[in-house]
Amino acid sequence: MTDRKTLLVVDDEPTNLQVLKNILAADYRLLFARDGERALQLAASETPDLVLLDVMMPGLSGHDVCRRLKAETATTAIPVIFVTALSDVEDEALGFELGAVDYLTKPVSPAIVQARVRNHLSLVRMDELHQTRLSIVQRLGRAAEFKDNETGLHVIRMSLFSQLIAREAGFSEDYADDLLNAAPMHDIGKIGIPDAVLLKPGRLDQDEWQIMRQHAEIGARIIGEDGSRLLRMARDIALYHHEKWDGSGYPYGLSGTDIPIEARIVALADVFDALTSERPYKKAWSIDDASALIREESGRHFDPELVEVFFRCLPQILQARTQWQETNTAANA
Repeated sequence: MTDRKTLLVVDDEPTNLQVLKNILAADYRLLFARDGERALQLAASETPDLVLLDVMMPGLSGHDVCRRLKAETATTAIPVIFVTALSDVEDEALGFELGAVDYLTKPVSPAIVQARVRNHLSLVRMDELHQTRLSIVQRLGRAAEFKDNETGLHVIRMSLFSQLIAREAGFSEDYADDLLNAAPMHDIGKIGIPDAVLLKPGRLDQDEWQIMRQHAEIGARIIGEDGSRLLRMARDIALYHHEKWDGSGYPYGLSGTDIPIEARIVALADVFDALTSERPYKKAWSIDDASALIREESGRHFDPELVEVFFRCLPQILQARTQWQETNTAANA
């Protein structure tokens, strides 16, 4: 499992596409388009992290494509680098005026292409982190309008577990950090559940259980639709973390890899911490008993591959668990 940035490369000449493929394929996931319409379709469906765009193409020119990308909410933030034989100052100025972040002239230098792509992706990452921090604060402010359903250190622990699993699964450090920050939103929808159901000390009846299950969709609505990767991840986690590998979960009965990987990771981390934590209605399970259940549910509740990942990093998970035991609550309040 890896996490590579996606680049959309647009040029009507196959030779030029091959040149850029040779330069970039080792480090990035590449999408290719030979005309403007196809480029717009891929940008809308795949949301690439960056677009390398030729200017002179039949039909829609690169300038036309850039205008349309910047006019759509879903694609306006995608950085565009023009790669073109046009080298006049006026052409370059027009490219920047249309919203491009850079301008490379053909024939391209491999080292310059790699450096420019890397630098612009880094800038996007920094800006995204700033924006998502602000967005999270805003959304938590919205959530506070409901009620506070404090969950103690469970949220911290399961978030750390999720980060550790993502790292061990081969995801990038950026991805693992995003998961650490998105995982705490997994049960945010519970603040929209009536107290009589949410705080009931005994077992829920069938009607109450149907109400409780709504928290997944409530959470997705609270987080909302957002262009940042972090909040898209948080929304997927909130909405899908009760789906199960065999399709028996909720709210949609998704199965296998149709369940977003973020939700599959969080489901595993969430259940393990819930099992090994004491609650008013149950005693904490032993590590051995909880581990046995995780094994038993591999291929049913949990992604079997992630179960193997989980056990590979179990020592680190137990270390994080010890560090954030409930006895630390007062010290960390």
